[in-house]
Amino acid sequence: MSAVSFEDTDTLDCINKAQQGAKDTVSLYQSLSTLISWYIPFFIVMGIYLYSLRPILLLALVFIFMPVVISQFVKSGVFSKFIDESTPLIRKLQYYEDEMYNRNYFKETRMLGTFSFVKKLYDETLDVFCKKKWKAEKKTQLIELGLRILTLLGYFGVLLLLVDSLLKKYIPIGAFAAVFASVGTMFDFIENAIGNYLGRMFANSGGLKNYIKFFNLPEETGREKDLEYSNGIIINNVTFKYPNSKTNAIENVSLHIKPGETIAFVGENGAGKTTLVRLLIGIFKPDGGTIMVDGTSTSELSKKSLFAKVSGIFQNFQKYQMSLSDNISISDTSNDLDENKINEVMDKSDIALDETYTDGINTILSREFDGIDLSGGQWQRVALARGLYKNSDLIILDEPTSAIDPIKETELYKKFKEISKGKTAVIVTHRLGSAKIADRIVVFNKGRIDEVGTHDELVSKSGIYAKMYAAQAKWYAIKD
Repeated sequence: MSAVSFEDTDTLDCINKAQQGAKDTVSLYQSLSTLISWYIPFFIVMGIYLYSLRPILLLALVFIFMPVVISQFVKSGVFSKFIDESTPLIRKLQYYEDEMYNRNYFKETRMLGTFSFVKKLYDETLDVFCKKKWKAEKKTQLIELGLRILTLLGYFGVLLLLVDSLLKKYIPIGAFAAVFASVGTMFDFIENAIGNYLGRMFANSGGLKNYIKFFNLPEETGREKDLEYSNGIIINNVTFKYPNSKTNAIENVSLHIKPGETIAFVGENGAGKTTLVRLLIGIFKPDGGTIMVDGTSTSELSKKSLFAKVSGIFQNFQKYQMSLSDNISISDTSNDLDENKINEVMDKSDIALDETYTDGINTILSREFDGIDLSGGQWQRVALARGLYKNSDLIILDEPTSAIDPIKETELYKKFKEISKGKTAVIVTHRLGSAKIADRIVVFNKGRIDEVGTHDELVSKSGIYAKMYAAQAKWYAIKD
């Protein structure tokens, strides 16, 4: 599936419904197996026997249980609609539960006292969910009640038919006694088969449809190619819009990133910097225009080819509950763990194995598994080491040092400049002082490129970059 699909609420709902559908499919199989192996043979034998006595007995029995079948069919339709309507509510409830109880939220929920506010939202959403479920249950139960009354009347009708058949000598007294004694049992069997197993099949059929729908979602395809970045990256008139958005996140952007160049993307929040990075490395595909690497459009290539020689350090990096060495080497799982390389990238990322790391590089970075937890700045250094560990021709730094103080950040960027020699590097940053290390700086504004140049060139232009830089410089100015 394409990464942009996860920005689409319809796809997220489909995934959520498919998860339940996977369980429903197993239940459907079990119900079908029981019906085929036990109930159907029983009904065939009883049907043949009743038909041999008097054909109308079999026909009457079929009509009796038609209302039961209809009621299960109606229930299936109603609850299938309920699942479609309630899935977004279930996702909301799960999100609110995380906000209230997940350890990633507990600092804010306690400090800001947001628990009661989120709990209120949770209760309101739960109330809407319960009302929808009650409406579906009420509708199906009323229909089922009416149809079961018809079934009960039919049951007495079969008994009258039996008596009539005996009086008119269609069946002998022995057969009458046998059928009369077994009608109640047979009624229970049929009701159990239809009301439980067949009913469960109808109910689970909606889940099966959702499960199949998920598997029919379009998959990303592309051809394999060993990419070379010797000609850089050519961005030609690229446009991109997120699902359900009315405006383009990227609008007619053209740029040539030269091989071995360090280039910085700067601009206000929402200007399109990170979106273009996602397009560059192939996470997203452009809606219009092309991004060319090694003479091939990224839209034509497989994800394996696109990611093979790309490494990245992102602002929202993952904190794996594993050892320090695994947290670093996880960026290159295709090769055996290299401790010398781990120590090398740790040194480049300013990770010192002090008393904090009680078991050296084997220290577990999670208190949940008897390990330790790191500060935000320490975690960012681990993420930086992870990005450097992988051999790559293109390396992305998307706000990787926001939790590190400006002095350490400047030192890390200078080191990065040295480390990335011979590699193409893209830096996304809000701290314009760090952008000075770039060969070129690209200034974004509302999804478009507004300015391109070196730090000195852009400052002299007195444009957006100069204004942003001057505004940031005031915070670091020393007053007498």
